[in-house]
Amino acid sequence: MFYHGKGKKINMGDTHMDYVVFGRGQTPLIILPGLSDGLKTVKGQAFVLANYYKQFTKDFTVYVFSRKNHLKEGYSTRDMARDQYQVMVKLGLKNVYLMGVSQGGMIAQHLAIDYPEIVQKLVIGVSVSNQNETLQGVVKSWIRMAENRDYQSLMIDTMEKTFTDKHLKKYRPFYPIISRMGKPKAYDRFLIQAKACMHHQAYDELPKITCPTLVIGGDSDQVVGKNSSEEMAHQIEGSRLVIYKDLGHGAYEETKDFNQQVIDFLLDM
Repeated sequence: MFYHGKGKKINMGDTHMDYVVFGRGQTPLIILPGLSDGLKTVKGQAFVLANYYKQFTKDFTVYVFSRKNHLKEGYSTRDMARDQYQVMVKLGLKNVYLMGVSQGGMIAQHLAIDYPEIVQKLVIGVSVSNQNETLQGVVKSWIRMAENRDYQSLMIDTMEKTFTDKHLKKYRPFYPIISRMGKPKAYDRFLIQAKACMHHQAYDELPKITCPTLVIGGDSDQVVGKNSSEEMAHQIEGSRLVIYKDLGHGAYEETKDFNQQVIDFLLDM
């Protein structure tokens, strides 16, 4: 298997959680993806994810988790963190390094706040801890598109708000194709997760995070707001802040050294 990548699932009562594991390092690194998980889980993505995160495979055994498969209305980012913690305990994952991207970063905040004994180091990427006008406006528009089952508009608007014009030039000609790929049969899962984003609040509790923390984002984020990373870093004592100039929510993909910044932080003793 590519980088020993395997797709797995773990049972959780009347449902289950999909995850992918790869790499050969001794230290477990947990990665929690963003809101796109509401449209497509990591099932069947072992090769793609292992290749994307190949820089991590030497030093870490990487686990990329989806949210559980069946979500109830009102399911919050704190609920997601609780379920993630239970899965990690069930799998025997202790003293983990944890990285959350976008909504995954929201979940990671609650994990580090509520279950500090399990998180050794924390990375919060292109995320937010407090509600703001930008986040509310963007997610509300995505919710309307999903409710109307307008997958094409949802995909295009997500790309346009995530990436810079320079990056989008190579993708725009393929929008008709992209907007037909991966179309979900139902949007309930996405809607529940999107609403959780709109109710996420962890700002006042961030000082409870005591593990070494890296906050990383762009200064032109059109999804979570331009100053969200700075606000989080200010609340977490001793945290390291990396801001990419003229990049936004897609900084994790547009910059060449995003993953290397994460690795350098995680390996820094």
